[in-house]
Amino acid sequence: MRASLAEMQANENPARLPVTGKIGISVAEVEGELSVTKRFASVGECMIEMSGGENRTYGMGFAGDTLNTAWYARALLPEGWEVDYVTALGDDIYSSQMHEFLSAAGIGTAHIQTIAGRRPGLYMIHQDKGDRHFTYWRGQSAAKLIAEDFEALAAGLMGAETVYFSGISMAILSPRARGRLLKAIVKARDAGAQVVFDTNLRPALWTSEAVMASTLTVAATVADIVLPTHPDEAPVFGDASPEATAERYLEIGASEVVVKNGSEPAFIATRDGVREYVAATEAEKVVDATGAGDSFNGGYLSARARGADPVAAVKEAHRVAGIVIGHKGALVQPELVRAG
Repeated sequence: MRASLAEMQANENPARLPVTGKIGISVAEVEGELSVTKRFASVGECMIEMSGGENRTYGMGFAGDTLNTAWYARALLPEGWEVDYVTALGDDIYSSQMHEFLSAAGIGTAHIQTIAGRRPGLYMIHQDKGDRHFTYWRGQSAAKLIAEDFEALAAGLMGAETVYFSGISMAILSPRARGRLLKAIVKARDAGAQVVFDTNLRPALWTSEAVMASTLTVAATVADIVLPTHPDEAPVFGDASPEATAERYLEIGASEVVVKNGSEPAFIATRDGVREYVAATEAEKVVDATGAGDSFNGGYLSARARGADPVAAVKEAHRVAGIVIGHKGALVQPELVRAG
């Protein structure tokens, strides 16, 4: 059963908003014919990434979980789809550079809010014993204020065929702002959008594990597709297996759940009875696992948009993730994943 908005946020409007018209595709007349464009709207936080560190020399890039998925969705969605990134940036030079970076990648920026006096969040990556470790600075992140202007946020999601968000999208917000984000997502869903949620549990971003678990469970109730990761879910929810993770989300309203499990087979479960493990493609090499799950999501959702069945879409998701982990960084050039 899906939760009402009252259950999501005590001080927010509990009612589901009415459908006001056919939403989900935009139709424009071009040379006497109708051109139909579908829109994938991803909402969350893109950050400045400082990586490298050899001799205290770092390279600057941009990344973030929902941006990473939008990147691969843009690379892989079929003709007729647009991808928008819905976030907030500051009025500084690095916000301008991030805006330009997104535009150059073909990712729509029309629904990026500008918050005066704010900046993007930043993280640095360092290597230790062969593993990557992250240090974050988010105190002045503009994205933390994305839900302060509800009308602007809702406008960024309305009209989308697919709305994508994550546990991190929720974690960076204040409790009341989380309610406004969910309200905007429900408004888009009631107008025809398919909602996709990657739970992406990050305990360090939450005041407690209990708050994280309860908030993300509520968020999952508004989603049609849930994309959890079993090793993250098991210690929090007590799931004994990927099947248990999938069934838990099906029971609270999802119609489709893909449970990622690192290099182990992913498990796909749907409300109409699909239950299947799908083995991961063996990667030619593993250079950097950053963004593997995000690219998996982009591969899966783009395959479903092309009409692939859930099992075939998981195979495509494994293929994409296998390519990404063979390169440094979360974002690889689009032609590399298209050519696979």
